[in-house]
Amino acid sequence: MRADRLVSLVLLLRQRGRMSAAALARELEVSTRTVLRDVEALSAAGVPVYAERGRHGGFALLPGFQTELTGLNHDEALALLVAGSRRGAQVFGLGSALASAMLKVVDALPESYRDTAAGAAQRLLIDPETDLLARRSVAEEVPDSVVAEVRRAVFAGHKLRIHYAAVDQTPKWRTVDPIGLVTVRGQGYLLATRSGADRTYRLSRVLAAEELDEPAQRPDRVDLDRAWQERSTQFRTGGDQVTVSVRVDPERREDLAGTALAVHAEEADADGWLRLEVTFQDSRHAEWALWQLTTHAEALAPQWLRNSLRDRASAIAGRYGESA
Repeated sequence: MRADRLVSLVLLLRQRGRMSAAALARELEVSTRTVLRDVEALSAAGVPVYAERGRHGGFALLPGFQTELTGLNHDEALALLVAGSRRGAQVFGLGSALASAMLKVVDALPESYRDTAAGAAQRLLIDPETDLLARRSVAEEVPDSVVAEVRRAVFAGHKLRIHYAAVDQTPKWRTVDPIGLVTVRGQGYLLATRSGADRTYRLSRVLAAEELDEPAQRPDRVDLDRAWQERSTQFRTGGDQVTVSVRVDPERREDLAGTALAVHAEEADADGWLRLEVTFQDSRHAEWALWQLTTHAEALAPQWLRNSLRDRASAIAGRYGESA
């Protein structure tokens, strides 16, 4: 860990020039005393770092201390910087490693590419936390110790014990054969098998994890994209699914389709609205999806859904109809 921090310190000085101990401490998320010790260690190792006294002083490197990564063109460098902006590394507990890696990439670029690639990357935003309607997409937080243990087992090909809290169930210990990790919209999943059966575990529900020494029973090669598609299909076709007939404003059609598991039929009504047959995971999913659309959609069937939405609307109207 300290070696990575020393490299990061050098790269910060290379890219930003003179920096105070306090500024370095903030960037490296350590104390100023740790920064001073690290600077001493670098000097002892022959790295040309020196201190400048005074109000605007700080630490700096002698000019010319740098390396270059040859053969990397502007677009390739830009692709690496853009890839570094995605949130998957945060989900899998690699955020600090990614930040360090991006510093190294920028520092290793030929000088002619460094400023232009970094500037171009600032003009590209990938997967922002909110969309145009201010709907927030928040990545789930998983303890680093848990993610690290899961990650080690996946990469080493070892069995894994997880203390897992399934929905509406008491947390239990399970021993699984990990296959891979997937991140979708800020949520992380562990793909595994248990007693030979496919299993998908949400990382935010893993309370504790322990890598075992025993080799995992899994194929040497895996197509994670295909495996995820297959499990997504299993999820959509399982459970207490319900099919709903609904009328929707054309401008909100994509909002409805985006929350449903599947759209089976669609036709236009005389007034321009669309009539759809859609499937939801269960009754709660159906009620939630239709409620989000307010007056821009109308559930036609089944009757229990119409009743449920009516009762909810009546309760809201009653609450706000009362005098203060």
